Amino acid sequence: MRITFVLPIASLDGGIRVVATYARVLHERGHELTVVSQPVKAEPGWKSTIKAILGRPRKPEVRATPLLDFLGPRHRILERRRPVTAGDVPDADVVVATWWQTAEWVAELPAVKGRKFYLLQGYEVFPHLPVERVVATYQLPLRKIAVSNYIRHAIATHHGATDIEVVSNAVDLEQFDAPQRRRNADFTVGFLYTTKKVKNIVLAIEAIRLARERLPGLRALAFGAIPPAAELPLPAWVGYRQAPPQEEIPRIYASCDAWLFTSEKEGFGLPILEAMACRTPVLATRAGAAPDLIDGSNGALLPASAPAFADEILRFAGMPAETWQELSEGARRTATAHSWEASTERLLAILSRREPGSDGVMEPEGTCSSR
Repeated sequence: MRITFVLPIASLDGGIRVVATYARVLHERGHELTVVSQPVKAEPGWKSTIKAILGRPRKPEVRATPLLDFLGPRHRILERRRPVTAGDVPDADVVVATWWQTAEWVAELPAVKGRKFYLLQGYEVFPHLPVERVVATYQLPLRKIAVSNYIRHAIATHHGATDIEVVSNAVDLEQFDAPQRRRNADFTVGFLYTTKKVKNIVLAIEAIRLARERLPGLRALAFGAIPPAAELPLPAWVGYRQAPPQEEIPRIYASCDAWLFTSEKEGFGLPILEAMACRTPVLATRAGAAPDLIDGSNGALLPASAPAFADEILRFAGMPAETWQELSEGARRTATAHSWEASTERLLAILSRREPGSDGVMEPEGTCSSR
Protein backbone atom coordinates (compact mmCIF):
# COMPACT_ATOMS: atom_id res chain seq x y z
CA MET A 1 0.00 0.00 0.00
CA ARG A 2 0.96 3.64 -0.47
CA ILE A 3 0.42 5.25 2.95
CA THR A 4 0.90 8.88 4.03
CA PHE A 5 0.94 10.10 7.62
CA VAL A 6 0.43 13.82 8.22
CA LEU A 7 2.09 15.05 11.41
CA PRO A 8 1.92 18.47 13.08
CA ILE A 9 5.67 18.43 13.78
CA ALA A 10 8.16 15.54 13.96
CA SER A 11 9.20 15.99 17.60
CA LEU A 12 10.12 13.51 20.33
CA ASP A 13 6.61 13.47 21.82
CA GLY A 14 4.97 10.11 22.48
CA GLY A 15 2.35 10.49 19.74
CA ILE A 16 5.03 11.23 17.17
CA ARG A 17 6.99 8.18 18.31
CA VAL A 18 3.88 6.06 17.77
CA VAL A 19 3.57 7.24 14.16
CA ALA A 20 7.30 6.80 13.57
CA THR A 21 7.10 3.22 14.85
CA TYR A 22 4.15 2.39 12.60
CA ALA A 23 5.99 3.95 9.68
CA ARG A 24 9.09 1.86 10.35
CA VAL A 25 7.22 -1.44 10.71
CA LEU A 26 5.11 -0.77 7.60
CA HIS A 27 8.21 0.25 5.65
CA GLU A 28 9.98 -2.96 6.68
CA ARG A 29 6.97 -4.91 5.40
CA GLY A 30 7.35 -3.37 1.96
CA HIS A 31 4.70 -0.65 2.05
CA GLU A 32 5.47 2.74 0.51
CA LEU A 33 5.54 5.24 3.36
CA THR A 34 5.56 9.03 3.27
CA VAL A 35 5.42 11.32 6.31
CA VAL A 36 4.61 15.01 5.90
CA SER A 37 5.27 17.43 8.76
CA GLN A 38 5.85 21.06 9.59
CA PRO A 39 9.33 22.14 10.70
CA VAL A 40 10.06 21.65 14.40
CA LYS A 41 11.45 25.15 14.91
CA ALA A 42 8.91 27.89 14.32
CA GLU A 43 9.86 31.45 13.46
CA PRO A 44 9.84 33.58 16.64
CA GLY A 45 6.51 35.35 17.09
CA TRP A 46 5.78 38.63 18.83
CA LYS A 47 4.98 36.87 22.13
CA SER A 48 8.40 35.19 22.29
CA THR A 49 10.10 38.44 21.34
CA ILE A 50 8.37 40.31 24.18
CA LYS A 51 9.23 37.52 26.64
CA ALA A 52 12.87 37.69 25.57
CA ILE A 53 12.93 41.48 26.06
CA LEU A 54 11.35 41.12 29.51
CA GLY A 55 13.72 38.30 30.42
CA ARG A 56 10.91 35.82 30.99
CA PRO A 57 11.49 32.11 30.46
CA ARG A 58 10.67 30.74 27.04
CA LYS A 59 9.02 27.45 26.30
CA PRO A 60 11.43 24.49 26.35
CA GLU A 61 13.03 23.92 22.97
CA VAL A 62 11.31 21.24 20.92
CA ARG A 63 13.73 18.70 19.51
CA ALA A 64 13.31 16.83 16.24
CA THR A 65 12.98 13.07 16.29
CA PRO A 66 15.63 10.93 14.63
CA LEU A 67 13.10 8.09 14.39
CA LEU A 68 12.00 9.13 10.89
CA ASP A 69 15.49 9.44 9.43
CA PHE A 70 15.15 6.03 7.79
CA LEU A 71 12.63 7.54 5.35
CA GLY A 72 15.16 9.97 3.87
CA PRO A 73 13.40 12.31 1.39
CA ARG A 74 10.10 10.51 1.99
CA HIS A 75 9.87 12.47 5.21
CA ARG A 76 8.72 15.73 3.67
CA ILE A 77 9.25 18.69 5.98
CA LEU A 78 7.49 21.89 4.92
CA GLU A 79 9.58 25.00 4.44
CA ARG A 80 7.64 26.78 7.22
CA ARG A 81 4.73 26.33 9.63
CA ARG A 82 1.61 26.32 7.44
CA PRO A 83 -1.30 24.04 6.53
CA VAL A 84 -0.53 20.93 4.50
CA THR A 85 -2.10 21.14 1.03
CA ALA A 86 -2.56 18.76 -1.91
CA GLY A 87 0.77 19.79 -3.42
CA ASP A 88 2.63 18.56 -0.31
CA VAL A 89 1.08 15.08 -0.31
CA PRO A 90 1.72 12.30 -2.84
CA ASP A 91 -1.10 10.37 -4.47
CA ALA A 92 -1.65 7.31 -2.28
CA ASP A 93 -4.05 4.62 -1.15
CA VAL A 94 -4.40 5.98 2.38
CA VAL A 95 -3.72 9.30 4.13
CA VAL A 96 -3.78 9.47 7.94
CA ALA A 97 -4.29 12.57 10.10
CA THR A 98 -2.62 12.33 13.51
CA TRP A 99 -3.78 15.49 15.36
CA TRP A 100 -6.89 17.68 15.28
CA GLN A 101 -5.29 20.34 13.04
CA THR A 102 -3.97 17.76 10.59
CA ALA A 103 -7.50 16.31 10.46
CA GLU A 104 -8.71 19.67 9.12
CA TRP A 105 -6.02 19.56 6.44
CA VAL A 106 -6.58 15.94 5.47
CA ALA A 107 -10.33 16.50 5.14
CA GLU A 108 -9.63 19.08 2.40
CA LEU A 109 -7.37 16.81 0.31
CA PRO A 110 -8.66 15.44 -3.02
CA ALA A 111 -9.60 11.77 -3.27
CA VAL A 112 -6.43 10.86 -5.21
CA LYS A 113 -4.42 11.41 -2.01
CA GLY A 114 -6.04 8.31 -0.51
CA ARG A 115 -8.83 7.11 1.73
CA LYS A 116 -8.93 9.38 4.74
CA PHE A 117 -8.29 8.28 8.33
CA TYR A 118 -7.90 10.05 11.67
CA LEU A 119 -5.59 8.46 14.26
CA LEU A 120 -6.91 9.76 17.59
CA GLN A 121 -4.05 9.77 20.08
CA GLY A 122 -5.73 11.92 22.69
CA TYR A 123 -8.98 13.55 23.69
CA GLU A 124 -7.72 16.97 22.68
CA VAL A 125 -10.42 19.18 24.23
CA PHE A 126 -8.04 21.41 26.18
CA PRO A 127 -8.58 25.06 27.22
CA HIS A 128 -5.42 26.22 25.39
CA LEU A 129 -6.76 24.88 22.07
CA PRO A 130 -9.62 26.17 19.89
CA VAL A 131 -12.12 23.74 21.41
CA GLU A 132 -14.88 24.29 18.85
CA ARG A 133 -12.52 23.43 15.99
CA VAL A 134 -11.18 20.39 17.83
CA VAL A 135 -14.69 19.07 18.48
CA ALA A 136 -15.68 19.72 14.86
CA THR A 137 -12.94 17.33 13.69
CA TYR A 138 -14.76 14.45 15.40
CA GLN A 139 -17.57 14.89 12.85
CA LEU A 140 -15.37 15.10 9.76
CA PRO A 141 -15.79 12.32 7.15
CA LEU A 142 -12.55 10.61 8.16
CA ARG A 143 -12.51 7.06 9.46
CA LYS A 144 -11.51 7.23 13.10
CA ILE A 145 -9.06 5.00 14.95
CA ALA A 146 -8.37 5.58 18.66
CA VAL A 147 -5.36 4.26 20.54
CA SER A 148 -7.35 3.54 23.72
CA ASN A 149 -10.88 2.85 24.90
CA TYR A 150 -10.59 5.99 27.05
CA ILE A 151 -10.46 8.19 23.93
CA ARG A 152 -13.26 6.37 22.16
CA HIS A 153 -15.49 6.54 25.23
CA ALA A 154 -14.80 10.27 25.83
CA ILE A 155 -15.57 11.26 22.24
CA ALA A 156 -18.66 9.03 22.02
CA THR A 157 -20.01 10.26 25.37
CA HIS A 158 -19.42 13.98 24.89
CA HIS A 159 -19.73 14.37 21.11
CA GLY A 160 -21.80 11.45 19.84
CA ALA A 161 -19.16 10.11 17.43
CA THR A 162 -19.50 6.34 17.81
CA ASP A 163 -17.83 5.18 14.58
CA ILE A 164 -14.44 4.73 16.25
CA GLU A 165 -12.31 1.60 16.20
CA VAL A 166 -9.52 0.96 18.69
CA VAL A 167 -5.96 -0.10 17.90
CA SER A 168 -3.92 -0.18 21.09
CA ASN A 169 -0.43 1.24 21.15
CA ALA A 170 2.37 -1.18 21.86
CA VAL A 171 5.98 -1.30 22.98
CA ASP A 172 9.25 -2.09 21.23
CA LEU A 173 10.22 -5.26 23.08
CA GLU A 174 13.73 -5.20 21.64
CA GLN A 175 14.46 -1.72 22.97
CA PHE A 176 12.51 -2.02 26.22
CA ASP A 177 13.71 -5.15 27.96
CA ALA A 178 15.44 -6.13 31.17
CA PRO A 179 16.50 -9.42 32.75
CA GLN A 180 14.74 -10.85 35.77
CA ARG A 181 15.87 -9.12 38.95
CA ARG A 182 15.17 -8.84 42.64
CA ARG A 183 13.60 -5.83 44.30
CA ASN A 184 16.11 -3.17 45.35
CA ALA A 185 17.29 -3.14 48.95
CA ASP A 186 16.19 0.51 49.06
CA PHE A 187 12.80 0.57 47.38
CA THR A 188 12.97 2.83 44.31
CA VAL A 189 10.16 4.57 42.44
CA GLY A 190 10.36 6.46 39.16
CA PHE A 191 8.35 8.85 37.03
CA LEU A 192 8.58 10.82 33.80
CA TYR A 193 9.18 14.52 34.45
CA THR A 194 7.31 17.16 32.46
CA THR A 195 5.77 20.53 33.24
CA LYS A 196 2.53 19.73 31.35
CA LYS A 197 -0.20 20.18 33.96
CA VAL A 198 -2.33 17.26 32.76
CA LYS A 199 0.57 14.89 33.53
CA ASN A 200 0.11 15.86 37.21
CA ILE A 201 3.75 15.44 38.25
CA VAL A 202 2.92 17.40 41.41
CA LEU A 203 1.02 14.29 42.53
CA ALA A 204 4.02 12.01 41.95
CA ILE A 205 6.38 14.27 43.90
CA GLU A 206 3.96 14.74 46.80
CA ALA A 207 3.21 11.01 46.99
CA ILE A 208 6.92 10.18 47.21
CA ARG A 209 7.44 12.90 49.83
CA LEU A 210 4.66 11.45 51.98
CA ALA A 211 6.00 7.92 51.57
CA ARG A 212 9.53 9.07 52.53
CA GLU A 213 8.19 10.38 55.85
CA ARG A 214 7.46 6.77 56.79
CA LEU A 215 10.23 5.16 54.73
CA PRO A 216 13.25 7.51 54.81
CA GLY A 217 15.35 5.16 52.66
CA LEU A 218 12.92 5.39 49.74
CA ARG A 219 14.72 6.41 46.54
CA ALA A 220 13.26 8.32 43.57
CA LEU A 221 14.40 8.53 39.95
CA ALA A 222 13.04 10.55 37.04
CA PHE A 223 13.91 11.45 33.50
CA GLY A 224 12.57 14.00 31.06
CA ALA A 225 13.31 16.03 27.97
CA ILE A 226 13.80 19.38 29.76
CA PRO A 227 15.70 20.74 32.76
CA PRO A 228 13.66 21.04 35.96
CA ALA A 229 11.63 24.23 35.77
CA ALA A 230 11.27 26.91 38.43
CA GLU A 231 7.49 26.43 38.47
CA LEU A 232 7.89 22.70 39.11
CA PRO A 233 11.19 22.11 40.93
CA LEU A 234 12.47 18.65 41.74
CA PRO A 235 13.45 17.91 45.34
CA ALA A 236 17.11 17.14 45.93
CA TRP A 237 16.22 13.52 46.74
CA VAL A 238 15.07 12.87 43.14
CA GLY A 239 17.83 11.55 40.91
CA TYR A 240 17.15 13.25 37.57
CA ARG A 241 18.42 12.44 34.10
CA GLN A 242 17.74 15.05 31.43
CA ALA A 243 17.25 13.92 27.82
CA PRO A 244 18.93 10.52 28.26
CA PRO A 245 19.93 8.61 25.11
CA GLN A 246 17.25 6.16 23.97
CA GLU A 247 19.37 3.18 24.98
CA GLU A 248 19.61 4.46 28.57
CA ILE A 249 15.85 4.79 29.15
CA PRO A 250 15.21 1.04 29.65
CA ARG A 251 17.95 0.98 32.30
CA ILE A 252 16.18 3.79 34.18
CA TYR A 253 12.89 1.89 34.12
CA ALA A 254 14.66 -1.29 35.24
CA SER A 255 16.34 0.54 38.13
CA CYS A 256 12.93 1.10 39.70
CA ASP A 257 10.69 -1.18 41.75
CA ALA A 258 7.53 0.75 40.82
CA TRP A 259 6.75 3.32 38.14
CA LEU A 260 4.30 6.16 38.84
CA PHE A 261 1.81 7.23 36.18
CA THR A 262 -0.15 10.17 37.61
CA SER A 263 -1.82 11.83 34.60
CA GLU A 264 -5.20 13.56 34.96
CA LYS A 265 -5.92 13.01 31.25
CA GLU A 266 -4.02 10.91 28.76
CA GLY A 267 -4.54 9.47 25.31
CA PHE A 268 -2.61 6.29 26.05
CA GLY A 269 0.45 6.61 28.28
CA LEU A 270 3.37 4.86 26.60
CA PRO A 271 5.51 4.83 29.79
CA ILE A 272 3.07 2.29 31.26
CA LEU A 273 4.05 -0.36 28.71
CA GLU A 274 7.67 0.75 28.53
CA ALA A 275 8.10 0.32 32.29
CA MET A 276 6.25 -3.01 32.24
CA ALA A 277 8.46 -4.28 29.41
CA CYS A 278 11.40 -3.60 31.74
CA ARG A 279 9.69 -5.70 34.45
CA THR A 280 8.64 -2.72 36.56
CA PRO A 281 5.09 -2.76 37.99
CA VAL A 282 3.09 0.46 37.50
CA LEU A 283 1.01 2.45 39.98
CA ALA A 284 -1.41 4.53 37.93
CA THR A 285 -4.43 6.78 37.86
CA ARG A 286 -7.32 5.67 35.63
CA ALA A 287 -6.21 7.90 32.74
CA GLY A 288 -5.45 6.76 29.21
CA ALA A 289 -4.90 3.06 28.68
CA ALA A 290 -4.15 2.33 32.34
CA PRO A 291 -7.56 0.65 32.96
CA ASP A 292 -7.03 -1.46 29.81
CA LEU A 293 -3.56 -2.61 30.89
CA ILE A 294 -3.38 -2.78 34.70
CA ASP A 295 -5.30 -5.60 36.39
CA GLY A 296 -3.63 -6.09 39.76
CA SER A 297 -1.17 -8.68 38.49
CA ASN A 298 1.21 -6.02 37.15
CA GLY A 299 0.58 -2.95 39.30
CA ALA A 300 -2.36 -1.05 40.73
CA LEU A 301 -5.00 1.46 39.68
CA LEU A 302 -5.41 4.26 42.22
CA PRO A 303 -7.42 7.43 42.82
CA ALA A 304 -5.56 10.62 41.87
CA SER A 305 -4.56 11.29 45.45
CA ALA A 306 -1.07 11.66 46.91
CA PRO A 307 -1.97 9.76 50.13
CA ALA A 308 -3.37 6.87 48.07
CA PHE A 309 -0.20 6.66 45.97
CA ALA A 310 2.00 6.97 49.08
CA ASP A 311 0.14 4.13 50.80
CA GLU A 312 0.53 1.91 47.74
CA ILE A 313 4.24 2.70 47.44
CA LEU A 314 4.66 1.60 51.06
CA ARG A 315 2.58 -1.52 50.47
CA PHE A 316 4.79 -2.50 47.53
CA ALA A 317 7.92 -1.75 49.56
CA GLY A 318 6.71 -3.92 52.42
CA MET A 319 5.27 -6.89 50.53
CA PRO A 320 7.16 -10.22 50.48
CA ALA A 321 9.93 -10.32 47.88
CA GLU A 322 8.19 -13.24 46.14
CA THR A 323 4.98 -11.21 45.75
CA TRP A 324 6.86 -8.31 44.18
CA GLN A 325 8.63 -10.78 41.88
CA GLU A 326 5.25 -12.06 40.65
CA LEU A 327 4.13 -8.50 39.91
CA SER A 328 7.37 -7.85 38.04
CA GLU A 329 6.84 -10.93 35.86
CA GLY A 330 3.17 -9.98 35.39
CA ALA A 331 4.25 -6.59 34.09
CA ARG A 332 6.53 -8.21 31.53
CA ARG A 333 3.76 -10.59 30.38
CA THR A 334 1.42 -7.65 29.81
CA ALA A 335 4.03 -5.86 27.70
CA THR A 336 4.79 -8.91 25.56
CA ALA A 337 1.08 -9.17 24.73
CA HIS A 338 1.26 -5.70 23.14
CA SER A 339 3.78 -5.90 20.31
CA TRP A 340 3.99 -3.38 17.46
CA GLU A 341 3.74 -6.26 15.01
CA ALA A 342 0.29 -7.18 16.34
CA SER A 343 -0.87 -3.55 16.44
CA THR A 344 0.37 -3.02 12.89
CA GLU A 345 -1.60 -6.06 11.71
CA ARG A 346 -4.78 -4.57 13.17
CA LEU A 347 -4.04 -1.12 11.76
CA LEU A 348 -3.40 -2.58 8.31
CA ALA A 349 -6.66 -4.51 8.42
CA ILE A 350 -8.54 -1.26 9.02
CA LEU A 351 -6.59 0.76 6.46
CA SER A 352 -7.13 -1.93 3.83
CA ARG A 353 -10.86 -2.29 4.39
CA ARG A 354 -13.11 -0.48 1.94
CA GLU A 355 -16.63 0.39 2.95
CA PRO A 356 -19.37 -1.52 1.09
CA GLY A 357 -20.50 0.39 -1.97
CA SER A 358 -17.73 2.98 -1.70
CA ASP A 359 -15.33 3.97 -4.44
CA GLY A 360 -12.43 4.11 -2.02
CA VAL A 361 -13.37 7.52 -0.66
CA MET A 362 -14.57 7.55 2.93
CA GLU A 363 -18.31 8.11 3.25
CA PRO A 364 -19.81 10.46 5.88
CA GLU A 365 -20.68 9.52 9.49
CA GLY A 366 -22.26 6.17 10.15
CA THR A 367 -20.44 4.06 7.57
CA CYS A 368 -17.80 2.57 9.81
CA SER A 369 -18.31 0.02 12.53
CA SER A 370 -17.73 0.65 16.20
CA ARG A 371 -15.54 -1.52 18.38
